[in-house]
Amino acid sequence: MASDKTKIRCDWGGSSDLMQAYHDEEWGVPLHDDRALFEFLILEGAQAGLSWQTVLNKRDSYRKAFDNFDPKKVAHYTAKRVEKLLANPGIIRNRLKVASSISNAKALLAVQREFGSFDAYVWQFVGGKPKKNSFKSMSRVPATTAESDAFTKDLKKRGFRFVGSTICYAFMQAVGMVNDHTTNCFRYDQV
Repeated sequence: MASDKTKIRCDWGGSSDLMQAYHDEEWGVPLHDDRALFEFLILEGAQAGLSWQTVLNKRDSYRKAFDNFDPKKVAHYTAKRVEKLLANPGIIRNRLKVASSISNAKALLAVQREFGSFDAYVWQFVGGKPKKNSFKSMSRVPATTAESDAFTKDLKKRGFRFVGSTICYAFMQAVGMVNDHTTNCFRYDQV
């Protein structure tokens, strides 16, 4: 999709070239790939307390550091690998966030065994299809919903960490489980 500064976007969608590309090409597009869903789960957790811009700036480094978010590989990371990750300036070097990536990979593999895929599991929280909201401004978009609360509760029960309701709602927006593009945004009807 060509970058176009004249298009109307969600308020945050043009704050930088990287954010614009993310907004225009990825955010809110329904995603059904377990590896990519795992990537967003980890990146949304890494973002806690930080800006999404910070995470996007480190995304390529995360992909290299975390074996392109292959949950089978991440689930087997050792203490030595954790120390290597914590020394990597290309990622957010928070011990709890790094450790949660490993435990979340293990929990995701258990979910895949139970549900057949992580995709089938996460999409059940919106009835298997995107929920289309109709907010006129980003200030109207909630930080959490009943669906993100239920998602969080179930993830935590299964051993996932860094999955509070706000993080889960951001994940749901990112992977297209909900369409929270504002109604005046050119992407609203596209996704």
